[in-house]
Amino acid sequence: MTQTIFVNLPVADLARSKAFYEAIGFENDPRYTNDVAAAVFLSEAIYVMLLTHDFWKTFTSKAIPDAKASAQLMLAISREDRGAVDAMVEAAAAAGGTPDCNPRQDHGFMYGRSFEDPDGHIWEPSWMDPAVLEKGPQAHAEAQDG
Repeated sequence: MTQTIFVNLPVADLARSKAFYEAIGFENDPRYTNDVAAAVFLSEAIYVMLLTHDFWKTFTSKAIPDAKASAQLMLAISREDRGAVDAMVEAAAAAGGTPDCNPRQDHGFMYGRSFEDPDGHIWEPSWMDPAVLEKGPQAHAEAQDG
């Protein structure tokens, strides 16, 4: 059985957030989408639940942090190559996100960038050379040194 992760994010404007995620490659799942939540997925194992603030508050009494002012998490996601990393960040910028909110990472064998969604949630698309990845930690250290 494939295990699925559902990342739940509080959003100020559900329609805007849904449009943003669709613009960067996620697809809407209408089974879990209504006027207070939208389910968008990147694969059968990666879902993001976009929840209005009022709906979010039905799950927890904790305050919703202002993700534009503070970072609570960074969501890293692998991409198939460097071009796909760039394409996702460029799509995010075109859809109203903030590109490169963190420093770019380019170590030759590993490449990553970042963006914020309209609510300030940070995503980090990245690519790692499969040959280096398969060889394990020692190869990572050698690739970084060399």
